[in-house]
Amino acid sequence: MARRGSPARLIVALSVAAVLAVFLLYTSIAGGGTPSLQPSQLQGHTGRVSLVGLVAGQATGDAHAGGLHFMLRDRHAMTSVPVVYKGSVPDLFKTGREVVVDGKLRNGTFVAVPNTLVTKCPSKYAPKK
Repeated sequence: MARRGSPARLIVALSVAAVLAVFLLYTSIAGGGTPSLQPSQLQGHTGRVSLVGLVAGQATGDAHAGGLHFMLRDRHAMTSVPVVYKGSVPDLFKTGREVVVDGKLRNGTFVAVPNTLVTKCPSKYAPKK
């Protein structure tokens, strides 16, 4: 004789599955991701963003004391923004390198969140010739 399970267990299991599916759908569509912008797109954004661009000019200052100061410019435009960053600096950080840093624009200067500076290595992702 086959034992028949309670329909209440099935209803509870399906309800939990439905709630998880709705949660996953919500986080994938309206998730709290940080927008990734270039310096020319930065004006008008008040919240935290990821700024992507090329290091322009010479970096000055100390990344731990008063902050490392450098300019970040668009890849294909001449728009640039001054950046103040505190924290660890990647070994590959140098003029002309593409970097990503999180922070907010304050009084015309991008104030970075400490320890969010990441360099990109274009040769690693370029197609082989």
